[in-house]
Amino acid sequence: MRQTTTVILREVLHAHIPTLTESSTVRDAVDKMDIYQFPALVVVNGDLKPIGVITEGDICREATRRDSVITMSGEPAYIFASKDPTTADVNQEISDALHLMLASGTTILPVTDMGRLAGVVLRVDLLQALMMDASIKA
Repeated sequence: MRQTTTVILREVLHAHIPTLTESSTVRDAVDKMDIYQFPALVVVNGDLKPIGVITEGDICREATRRDSVITMSGEPAYIFASKDPTTADVNQEISDALHLMLASGTTILPVTDMGRLAGVVLRVDLLQALMMDASIKA
């Protein structure tokens, strides 16, 4: 008999991640992406509610438009972030979260617990967790 388990986001999320605030600069964002080797960061408000997500791609697109990243370094990163990001609850099943990410075209998903940022997952995290879960059930 196969054992059925439900893997939820709480079990696979990156909990200890850097975040940005509305006043964090592009330089702050690039430094944190480099130090933590993370391709995207969540912008949170004072209540730790996710209000935006900024990726390396967001910064590079704007730098290309301007022909220089240097002119952006002191500007708030939030102005280049995707606002009102798609989020998921910590108790959501990973398969549902992957479908949500694919439908919304996101590569990083902020995960919340009672509206506050609890961590993030990347698409690859969910793919890996689904494959591991499938191998356990086999």
